[in-house]
Amino acid sequence: DIGGGTTDIAVISLSGIVYSRSVRVAGNEMDEAVMQYLKRKYNLLVGERTAEQIKMEIGSAYPLEKPLTMEVKGRNLIEGVPRTVTIDDSEIREALSECVATILNAVRVALERTPPELSADISDRGIVLTGGGALLKNLDKRIREETGLPVSIADDPLASVVLGTGKMLSDFKLLRMVCID
Repeated sequence: DIGGGTTDIAVISLSGIVYSRSVRVAGNEMDEAVMQYLKRKYNLLVGERTAEQIKMEIGSAYPLEKPLTMEVKGRNLIEGVPRTVTIDDSEIREALSECVATILNAVRVALERTPPELSADISDRGIVLTGGGALLKNLDKRIREETGLPVSIADDPLASVVLGTGKMLSDFKLLRMVCID
């Protein structure tokens, strides 16, 4: 679950959590990385909303089939005047590379710490990505390449946690099974 503030990784079996870990790298950190990259490379100051828009439109975790470019408007840090620069997806991929690497490392650690009996299930069923960060272009492809496991994105990644919680609250047997005493 790649949310705004944290990425939560869990291995779930028989209605229980076998392994879980949370890393403080997610969507907000990616936006900050885009802002810092533009500041460093172009001396261009952009806001959080612009950085998020850049990430959503041309951000990716793995090279795209068709390269994308985008015009970005911000304030020149040296002259203090508005300025427009054209950036491409490879630049934003570079800006996001450290965040993506941290998430990949956490996934790798989770796989290493999973009991061997469950590793077979993971290799059959694969990894499911959810949360807004799951919408980063080709993140599933990158994780698939790094782990060799099937990776899928939840049907509605932005709302899947809320939808799952709603289903659990309407099914008291399931709620009792996952309840922590």
